This record gives sequence, C-alpha cells and structure tokens, in this order.
Amino acid sequence: MGKLALAAKVTHVPSMYLSELPGKHHGCREAAIQGHREIGQRCRDLDVDTIVVLDVHWLVNAGYHVNANARFAGRYTSNELPHFIKDMDYAYGGNPELGRRIAECANAAGVGTRTHEIDSLELEYGTLVPMRYMNGDGRFNVVSVAAWCAWHGLDESRRFGAALRQAIEASDNRVAVLASGSLSHRFNDNNSPEAAMHQISREFHRQVDLRVVDLWRQGDWKTFCAMLPEYAELCVGEGGMHDTAMLLGLLGWDAYDKPVEIVTDYFTSSGTGQINAIFPVPD
Repeated sequence: MGKLALAAKVTHVPSMYLSELPGKHHGCREAAIQGHREIGQRCRDLDVDTIVVLDVHWLVNAGYHVNANARFAGRYTSNELPHFIKDMDYAYGGNPELGRRIAECANAAGVGTRTHEIDSLELEYGTLVPMRYMNGDGRFNVVSVAAWCAWHGLDESRRFGAALRQAIEASDNRVAVLASGSLSHRFNDNNSPEAAMHQISREFHRQVDLRVVDLWRQGDWKTFCAMLPEYAELCVGEGGMHDTAMLLGLLGWDAYDKPVEIVTDYFTSSGTGQINAIFPVPD
C-alpha cells in the first residue's frame, strides 16, 4: 500500500537559478535554495521514491493532465525569462505507473484527466527548479501535473487532489507532493528598476499574504479555504492557485487542521509573494 509521506507548498522563482551564477545577484535566493534542500532531505529521511509536482507553469485549457514519462532529460531555457534561466541541464526518472493510476482515480471521481507518455512533452520550470535543489542526484522519480488550469473551478481541483491521494494510497510508492507556485503573483510593471526584483508589487498583496501565512501557522484551514477563491482573484494567485486547491484536496480541504512548518520565511520576488512550507500529513 502506498503512502503520502510529505506535502509542501514551494517556490520556484527563476531568480533561484540566477542566484547560483557569478555576478551581482549571486546568493540572492540562498534561503529559498536551502529550503528546497531541506525539503529534499526530509524526503530522503522519509524514504520517498517519487515526487509529484503540481506545476502552475504548465498551462492547460481543458481537462487535467499528467506527464508520466519514464524519463526526463534535456537542457532547459525559459521562454518567459531566458535572461534568468538558460541552458539548465536536467535528468530524472519518471513513474508512468503512478501517473496512470492518478488519471484512473481522477476519472473514476468524475474529474476528466489524461495521462501522457510523450518524449517531446517537456517539463516546465515549476517542476525543474524545485527538482534542481531537492533532487540533484536523481534519487526521486518525478511525475508532473498541470496546475495552471485556465478554465477550471477550484472545487474541481480540490476533487482532483482528493483523487490524487487515493491514487497514491493504491500504489506501491512513498510519495511527496509539492504545490509549486507563489502566494500573490502580480509581477512588477515593465521598466521597473532592477532593485524591484526583491520587492512586492502591491502593499495590499503583501498584507494579505502575511495574513494567509498566519492562518497557515494556526492551522485555520476553514477560514483559508473559504477565502481562497477571492484571494486567488484579488491577489492574482499564480495559475489561479489551482496547485494550492489540489494540495488541500489531498489533505482534506477545510477538515485539515494541521499548522504548517515554515521552512523558508515569506519573501518577495519580482513583485510576488513566496514561501516554502511543509504541510504535515494527517494520520
């Protein structure tokens, strides 16, 4: 019987890769990188074999989609921000069987889902950035789920998350699930000064983000789930915050009652609000 061993909400800001490189931004995202490495170590300590990433950089317009390739390898340059991420090499194993099971469970729950094993279906940086720091040795197999769901309802993504939990428990795997996306996600306007890379775009968004982090620390998921649709809309949640809806569906939605563990404190990046936080898995 499979087990959900770890669940987390994680950042994937491309300035993490920039932070590695020589130059004036070297080290600027070291705290976020170390947070990813800590989560990766927790996965090792828990004998995780597969990481499922709910990736808000994978845009889909209809249905739910799972990239279940047996292997991922290549050299990635972001078409969104090629001056931040370019020529980033990666190589990870996949888990086609788990990917297929996720689609089967979701479809059985009435959530139309397709799984894909297409060599040319590449990973997006919402998956690649966390895997770079958590999975640099390729220890974990990877399954990527599209979570930029442009025309979907958050409640449907909640149901997808519940089906994902069923699929994990029906498998033979020990699995970590990462909701890879930001809190508020209103980028700075074009032609903003370079220093704005470390600032928030709207003070209102920072204040709502901080209140959300307080709710998470308190384990007040009834309040957060009730406000999630408006939060995603008013604070321009990344990918509509479908990754977060999936994660909470996985954990029990508003019946979930565990306070999060903050691994990387809230920080701002290119106008957006970011965090690394572990969501304790209920017994």
